[in-house]
Amino acid sequence: MNSFSVEQKRVDVFESAVPNKPVIYLNTYGREGEQIFQYLTDIGCQDFSLVAVSKLEWNHDMVPWDIPPIFKNGASYTSGADEYLHLLINQIIPKAESLLQGTPAWRGIAGYSLAGLFALYSIYQTDTFSRVASVSGSLWFPGIKEYVVSRTPVKKPADIFFSL
Repeated sequence: MNSFSVEQKRVDVFESAVPNKPVIYLNTYGREGEQIFQYLTDIGCQDFSLVAVSKLEWNHDMVPWDIPPIFKNGASYTSGADEYLHLLINQIIPKAESLLQGTPAWRGIAGYSLAGLFALYSIYQTDTFSRVASVSGSLWFPGIKEYVVSRTPVKKPADIFFSL
C-alpha cells in the first residue's frame, strides 16, 4: 500500500498484482479501504486496484447542494461535491495512478451512504468513471431524483450498481 495526502484528504492506494487492471475510487467515512480490499481479494474478486480516500468532510465533500440539517441538532449539508470532484480528478487520480503499474483498464467510483450519492452525481459531471457503485446511497437526498431524471450522464457508464 502507498499513501499520500492532498488538501488534508488521505489517499491509500492498494495496487493490483498485475499491471493494467481496473482501478476503483472509493470515498470512505473512515479508513475502511484496507479491510474492503482484503475482503474482496479473499473472496476471489477479479484483480483490481483500489484507491480509498478518507478524511473527507462528509456533509460537505459528498453533497451536491445545500440542505438544512435533517436531524434535530444535526449538521447542515453544504455543497462541496463539485469542488471535491475537481480535486479528485485533477490531483488525486493523477497522483494515485502514477503509483500504479501500467494504465488502468477502466476507472470506477464507489461509495456508501453520502459517498454513494456522490458516486452517482459524479457521472453527471464527468466522463472520468465508466463504472459506478452506489451502495446504500443517500438517494433520499432532496432534489436528487429530479436532478437525475432531468439530465443525462456525461458518458453512459458501462455498469451502475445500486444496493439498498
